[in-house]
Amino acid sequence: MKLTKYEKARLIGARALQISMGAPFMLDLKEADLEKINYNPIEIAKLELLKGVLPMEIRRPMPVKSE
Repeated sequence: MKLTKYEKARLIGARALQISMGAPFMLDLKEADLEKINYNPIEIAKLELLKGVLPMEIRRPMPVKSE
């Protein structure tokens, strides 16, 4: 399923908040990789989203047809 830019922003923001509060990384990042991105939680969350390891899902409720 392709994500919209709004869904991507929501997932990255939520995961970056978790990382900044001390959650463990879902990727095995080396010290050099972390220094390269300056330990930025948003960049770490973007990497996790690109690799497809985020433990989150998007639910898109369908509208109810009324008669």
